[in-house]
Amino acid sequence: MSLVNLTKFIVKSSLYIANINKTLKDVKFNIMVNFIQADQQDLTITTNKVAYILDLNTIKKYQEH
Repeated sequence: MSLVNLTKFIVKSSLYIANINKTLKDVKFNIMVNFIQADQQDLTITTNKVAYILDLNTIKKYQEH
């Protein structure tokens, strides 16, 4: 991710956290995103508990509908 894109992402990170948490609530998961950290190579999302691959696949399917 370029520095310009990274800056744009960080500026809107609270919006992204809110959208992710809304989706998690809509699919009735008891997981909340607390923090997003981004750098030029990685994106790290910290949650209040461990999210398993099955959970992430369910979220992905929900977003595709």
